Amino acid sequence: MKTRFYEVRRFLNEIVLGKEKQIDLCLCCILAKGHLLIEDLPGMGKTLLAHALAKALGLGFSRIQFTSDLLPADITGVSVFETGDSSFRFHKGPIFSSVVLADEINRASPKAQSALLEAMEERQVSIDGETYPLPDPFFVIATQNPLEQTGTFALPESQLDRFYMRISLGYPDRKSERLLMEKEDRRDYLNKLQPIISTNELISWQAEVNSIKTTPALLDYVQDLVDQSRNSPEFINGASPRAALDLVSGGRAWAMLAGRDYVLPEDIQEVLPAIIGHRLTLVMEQEGQTNIGINPAYRLLELTPV
Repeated sequence: MKTRFYEVRRFLNEIVLGKEKQIDLCLCCILAKGHLLIEDLPGMGKTLLAHALAKALGLGFSRIQFTSDLLPADITGVSVFETGDSSFRFHKGPIFSSVVLADEINRASPKAQSALLEAMEERQVSIDGETYPLPDPFFVIATQNPLEQTGTFALPESQLDRFYMRISLGYPDRKSERLLMEKEDRRDYLNKLQPIISTNELISWQAEVNSIKTTPALLDYVQDLVDQSRNSPEFINGASPRAALDLVSGGRAWAMLAGRDYVLPEDIQEVLPAIIGHRLTLVMEQEGQTNIGINPAYRLLELTPV
C-alpha cells in the first residue's frame, strides 16, 4: 500500500505544486471516508485539486457550481411526469457521483446548502418519500471563498460539522509559482494522465484504516482534547462527538500513511487543526476583536497536555 500511496502523492504533487502537507491531508481525509472543505481566495487551485483527486483515484466526478439562484432539486434531482406510462420518474442530479465538487458552496443560499446535509451524513437522498443510495465511495469536496467577499453566505454549524476537514492552500512559494509559469497548463496536463489506483483498491485501503491500533492512553488524550474544548472558557462551543470520532479515524489514517499500524499523539496533532479548526470558535478577548485568522485548534493543543 505504501508504494501505491507514494504514486498517488507524486501524481497530485505534479498537478498542485508546493502543497505537500495539504495533499497529504486530502488523502488522509479520503482514507477516513470524510468530506473535504477547501477555503481560500479565488485562483489558488482549489478546483484543480478536486479534479486531480478524482482523477488519481479513478472515481466518477461531477461538479455543481453553487450560485445564489441554485435550488435543492438542481443538486439532488427531480421527479418528472412521464406521459408514456403516466407516472413520475426520478431523474438523478449531480449528487449521484463518487466525487462531487461543490464549487463556491458559500455563494448559494442556506436552502440550497441544506440539500447536502442528508447526502453527506447518511450517504443517501430522500425524494418524494423514496430513498436513493449514493455511490460507494462517496465524497463531497467543497470550495468556499472567504466570508468577507461579496455575495457569500456563512455555512451553518450543522453543515460545517459534516465536513471532516477544512484546509487552505495559500499562495505558492516563489519556486513553485515559477514552475507554474514555465510548464504547460495544469488542466491540460491533468487530462493527459491516467488514474493511479482502482476503486476496489481505495475501498480496501479504507477498510485497512480501521485495523490501525489505538491504545487506551491515546484515546485518553483525544478525550482530554475534546473535554478541554467543551470546558475551557476560551471557546464558545465545544467539539461534538462526531469531531472526537473524526480525530481518532484521522489519526489512524495519518499513521497508516506513515507506514505504522499504531497511532501516536503526534498523528492526532498533525490532523487536529484541519479536523477541529472549523468546529471551534474562540471567545472574543476584547470587545470588537474576534481573533480572525487564528485557528482555534492550535490554542487547544497548547491548553491540553499529552
